[in-house]
Formats: sequence, structure tokens, C-alpha cells
Amino acid sequence: VQLVESGGGSVQPGGSLRLSCSASGLTPNYYAIGWFRQAPGKEREGILCISSSHGSTYYADSVKGRFTISRDNAKNTVYLQMNSLKPEDTAVYYCATKPAYGHCPTPDNYAYWGQGPQVTVSS
Repeated sequence: VQLVESGGGSVQPGGSLRLSCSASGLTPNYYAIGWFRQAPGKEREGILCISSSHGSTYYADSVKGRFTISRDNAKNTVYLQMNSLKPEDTAVYYCATKPAYGHCPTPDNYAYWGQGPQVTVSS
């Protein structure tokens, strides 16, 4: 199983970024993808997840109304759209996956992880 993220970078507060997570080595349409982040000096935090049936689950209240998740099963790719970014969103962002049908795992129950792009929100 391999996860490859892309789309990180620097943006000013209030700006937007879209991260992509491309998965390979998984049974198509039979896995959930979650996004996590880790800021310097802090523990890794679950953000949100999308199930194989396209249902989304928010792990973090702090991103509700600003972040959304979507997936393109034909491309085996999941997208994290981040709007209204704040300096406190600065972190390394990771996608992770676990074989699962129709639901999202709990944040501590993911099996495979990507490398993680840096997202920096600063003026």
C-alpha cells in the first residue's frame, strides 16, 4: 500500500489550499482515507475522514465549516479542501488509510500512512 500526498505549501491567513492523497495497492472502493496533522511540539491530530461510500466524519471541531473532503474513486485519490486557513492550521499534514467498507475508522485505527506535506499559514 502506498499513499502519496501533494499540494502543500505556504498561504496567507484566509487563503485556501487543496491537498491530494493518491492511493495504490488497495482494493478499489474498499478503504477509508483520513487526514491528520501534526504541528511542531504537538501530538498528531485527526482532522476528518471519508469512507468508501463517500460519507465524511470530522475528527476535529476546529476545521468544521472550513475543511471538506472528497474522493474520486476512478483516480483512487482523496482531496482535502482547506478554506479560511488560520495560522494555527500550520502543520505537517498526513493522509492515512485502512481497508474498511462504508465507515470511517477511529483516529487511532489506521494502518498505512503517507509522508506528509508541510502547510504553512503566515502573513
